[in-house]
Amino acid sequence: MKKQKKLSRGVAVVGAGMSNFGMFKNKDSKDLFVDAFNEMISSVDKGVDPNEIEALYLGNFTNDFFVHQGHWGPIISDLVGIAPKPSTRTEGACASSALAFREGVFAIASGFYDMVLVGGVEEMSKCTTEEVAEGLALGTYPYEGNVGFTFPGVFGVLATAYFAKYGASHEDLMNITIKSHETAPLNPKAQIKLTIRDIMRNKMVKAEKQGKPVPQWEDEKAFLRDPAANPVVAWPMKLFDCCPISDGASCMLLVAEDIARNFTDDPLYVKGIGQGSGRGLHAAGDLTSMEATKNAAHEAYNMSGLTPADIQFSEVHDCFSMAELLHIEDLGFFKPGEGYKAIAEGLTKRDGSKPINTSGGLKCKGHPVGATGVGQLIEVWKQLRNEAGKRQIPNKDLRIGAAHNLGGTGGTCTFTILERR
Repeated sequence: MKKQKKLSRGVAVVGAGMSNFGMFKNKDSKDLFVDAFNEMISSVDKGVDPNEIEALYLGNFTNDFFVHQGHWGPIISDLVGIAPKPSTRTEGACASSALAFREGVFAIASGFYDMVLVGGVEEMSKCTTEEVAEGLALGTYPYEGNVGFTFPGVFGVLATAYFAKYGASHEDLMNITIKSHETAPLNPKAQIKLTIRDIMRNKMVKAEKQGKPVPQWEDEKAFLRDPAANPVVAWPMKLFDCCPISDGASCMLLVAEDIARNFTDDPLYVKGIGQGSGRGLHAAGDLTSMEATKNAAHEAYNMSGLTPADIQFSEVHDCFSMAELLHIEDLGFFKPGEGYKAIAEGLTKRDGSKPINTSGGLKCKGHPVGATGVGQLIEVWKQLRNEAGKRQIPNKDLRIGAAHNLGGTGGTCTFTILERR
């Protein structure tokens, strides 16, 4: 039996903050991180002196490409007054800030630091759609990127393989899209705060005002079937299967477990943390599963002593609707080939037995790639502390939540379990 791995020192989260996610003409990465940092400071119930922060771990994927500026660790460290204390930038494509969180956990668990700031930032909206696609493609394997295999195409291939193996169809992905759009309007930080029905109505009103034929969609699925309203991006991925281009920042304050209650009476504790790597789609034995996710989950479950059944809710990396379906199976929440059925039955809704992406997910909350991993953990923070407002999960005894973050075409994955005691 594999030895259970444990942190040599417990780690707690005592503060969290994030900017709004969206496309901001008049804000840059520094502005966004200040928004997140200020909210984090104000979230620490008993107060905190920022001068006590001993180090910064910052996730950023490729602002080097998006805004032609690298070396973001010291830039942000100086911005929030941490310099000359150490700052480290982590890069794992869309999992960059989840890696920052992981490194911060290990820095405290080692005993070297007692308090660190972890977070991430990305500024994507100053580029064209084509430039964003090129920048994100830097996270593919060379075998994929060199033939133009960008992310919509990647998840289109995965969806096609899944459909062929398990008998699902694009109709099943619509359930994920509709769910995401139902939840996001309840999240004040979300980028897309419209349900699919809202979008339908807006298009109908616009057509009427312009004197054009008014579409007559019977329901959300009729709208999503309409190629004029929901065109194909990379078959079978359509427009509403894809997350938006986003700017944003997020951060959390980590401290040693034994001092956590100096800052709050309601800290969260790192129960399990795992990371995995993948070998690229060219080497994948099964296109309906990601080995990095499975390895990260195994490591986190092993550390925590928990099973998938113990996870009460989770944020998962839904850069495309198909991604959510793959991940809830790889994480063990549902058996292979059964995830789309569980979604259709409503089990992953906010009031279902296994709520998934109560934030609106990357699909609607937004996906500023360097900020996403910690942004997901902030949703877990809010839900476990009963601070999620109108999107709060109705379960009155939430104790265990998790976040899954994927980088590239499956090359990097983290899975983090947080506990409220």
